[in-house]
Amino acid sequence: MKTLLDLEGIRTAQLHRLVRRKLGKVEAVDGGVAERSVMICGGTGCTSSDSMFIAEAFEQAVAAQGIQDKIEIVRTGCFGLCELGPVVIIYPEEVFYNRVKVKDVAEIVDKHLLQGKIVDRLVYSQSLEKDGRIKPLHEVDFFRKQQRIALRNCGTIDPEDIDEYIAMNGYKALHKVLTTMEPAEVVAEVKEAGLRGRGGGGFPTGVKWETAAKQRTGQKYVICNADEGDPGAFMDRSILEGDPHSVLEGMAIAGYAIGANHGFIYVRAEYPIAVRRVQAAIKQARDYGLLGDDLFGSGFSFDISVRLGAGAFVCGEETALMNSVEGKRGMPNPKPPFPAVSGLWGQPTVINNVETLANVPIILLKGASWYASIGTEKSKGTKVFALGGKVVNTGLVEVPMGVTLRDVIYEIGGGIPGGKAFKAVQTGGPSGGCLTSEHLDRPIDYDTLLSLGSMMGSGGMLVMDEETCMVDVARYYLDFTRDESCGKCAPCRIGTKRLLEILEKITEGKGTMEDLEALEDLSEQIKAASLCGLGQTAPNPVLSTLKYFREEYLAHVVDKKCPAGVCRSLITYTIDEEKCRGCTLCARKCPAEAISGEMKEPHVIDPQLCIKCGICFDSCKFEAIYKS
Repeated sequence: MKTLLDLEGIRTAQLHRLVRRKLGKVEAVDGGVAERSVMICGGTGCTSSDSMFIAEAFEQAVAAQGIQDKIEIVRTGCFGLCELGPVVIIYPEEVFYNRVKVKDVAEIVDKHLLQGKIVDRLVYSQSLEKDGRIKPLHEVDFFRKQQRIALRNCGTIDPEDIDEYIAMNGYKALHKVLTTMEPAEVVAEVKEAGLRGRGGGGFPTGVKWETAAKQRTGQKYVICNADEGDPGAFMDRSILEGDPHSVLEGMAIAGYAIGANHGFIYVRAEYPIAVRRVQAAIKQARDYGLLGDDLFGSGFSFDISVRLGAGAFVCGEETALMNSVEGKRGMPNPKPPFPAVSGLWGQPTVINNVETLANVPIILLKGASWYASIGTEKSKGTKVFALGGKVVNTGLVEVPMGVTLRDVIYEIGGGIPGGKAFKAVQTGGPSGGCLTSEHLDRPIDYDTLLSLGSMMGSGGMLVMDEETCMVDVARYYLDFTRDESCGKCAPCRIGTKRLLEILEKITEGKGTMEDLEALEDLSEQIKAASLCGLGQTAPNPVLSTLKYFREEYLAHVVDKKCPAGVCRSLITYTIDEEKCRGCTLCARKCPAEAISGEMKEPHVIDPQLCIKCGICFDSCKFEAIYKS
C-alpha cells in the first residue's frame, strides 16, 4: 500500500521529468543531441491511421542513431485535433506535426532531433508564423479559448504509466478526502461546486450522491457510464484512453462519499483501446494499493470491475445499463425508484458518466469555489464537445460553460470549409435538436440549450452547411433511434417507426400537409408517453427542424423540391447546352445509360432513365450539369 510519502516521492521524481518535457531548454550537451520528448497520439483516431507504427518507427530510428538516452518516445492520449492525425508533438519546442506517415519519421529524426531544424511541410499551419517562429500550442486558435479540466492530462502524460498520473497530482485528492474529510463533507463540496452530470440531462451530481449516502444499507455501488453511443461522440472514450486514472480516482471518491465499496465501469466492447487502458490502470492502482482494502490506512476499501457492453444505445440509460450489468437484457425500468435509492441488485447506486467523474478529483483538490467560478450561474465548470461535420477543425474541445456557439464553431473550429455558409448545428446527438445562425451568439449551457429545443446531451456537436437538407437530417436521426429502441414501450417502439415512415415519405416527394401535422402531434405524444430518455428525446430533431426550418419541409411537400439537393427522389439533373462540350465522359460513366448525344455536341439526360446517382454531376469537368 502506498503512503502519502510514497506518492510524494513518485510525484517529485516524475514531475521533474514532465516539467523538463514541456519547459526544458533545447541545449545540446558537449555538442551532442539535445534532450527532447516525442509525444505521439495513441487515441483511436490516430491509431487507426497507424500512429503506433509511427511510434515504433521513432524508437527504431532513435536507437539506430544511438540517441535513445536523449529522446523520450511517449504514446499519449488524444490532443484534440483529430482531423489532422496522426499527430506528433515534440517538446520542449512544442512543434505540432500533423498527418505524419511512417515514411516521415526518418526525416523528422534526422532534421529535427539531430540537427534542430523544423520539418516545415509537416507542421500544423496555424502554429507556424510567417517568420518561421513556432507558436506555443496555447496560442493556436484551436487551443486558445479552451480550458482543459476533464481533458487536463490527455496528450500530456503516458496513460499507461501510473507514475505520470501521480506526478500530475494524481490520487492526491483521494488521499485528502480519506484522511481529512468526512463523507458528508465530500458530498457538500461537490454540491457547492455545482457539478452537473455530463452525460445527458445535467442532473446535479452532489444531489445524486447525497440521496445515495442517506440510504441505510450494507451494500452500495458506484457505476461509471462509459457506454457512449451517440453518432460522432468520442468524449468519454478519449478520456478513458488518455487519462484512465482520473476516472478511477473519481469513482473511489464517490464510493467514499456514499459508502460504497465497489464500482463498475460499463464500457462498450467497441472501444478496445479504452478497455485495455482501463484494465491496465485498475491493475496498476491495485498494485500500488490505491484500489483494494484499507486505502491509505483509512479503513476504507474500494475496488473496481469492468463490464463490457455490446453497443446498444439504450444501455446509456441508467436503468437499462444496470440490467445489462446484472446480466439481463438491456431494457429500461420505470422510475421511481431511482438508482440512488434502489439500483444495481436493488441496492443504492450512483451512476455518473466518464467526464463527470474525471472532474471530481480536481474539484476536491482545488475546492468548490474554484470550480464554481468557471461557467455560468446554473452551469458550472467546462464541457467537452466532439466537434464534427462541416467545420475546418474537427476534434475534441473543452470550453467553459457559457461560451457561445460562434466561439466554438468559428474561433476554435475554424469555421465552415470551402467558403460555404453555416446552416445549422446539432447539439446533443440523436437526443438533441438543430439550432440556426440566429443562435450562434447564445451561450452554451444546459438551460439555454433546452429553452431552444435542443440539449447538452453527452456533448456531440455536428455542424452543417448550406448543402445539408434538414429534413434528411431528421430522417437520419430517427432511423438511428428507431433501430436503437429496445422495444419495451409502445410509444417508442411504434412511434419512432411511424415518425420515420412519414419522414421517408416526405423525402421521397410523397408528403402532404397532413403529414406535417402528424409529425408534430406524434412527436409530442412520443415525448410524453415513452418509458425512458431514448423515446422521450427521440423526436427532438424532428421538432427542432420543423420549428426552425419549416420552409424546407414545405418545399419538400408543396413544391416537391429538396432545396439542398440531397433527397434523391426530388432531384433533377439537367445538362446546360451552352456549357456542354460533348466530351461524352458523363455518358460513358452513366450506369443507367440515361445520357445521349454525339461527340462534340451537347448531350441530354433522359429523366425517365436517370436513377439520380449523381455520377454525371461529379464527373463533368466543365460544370455543365446542374441539379435542381
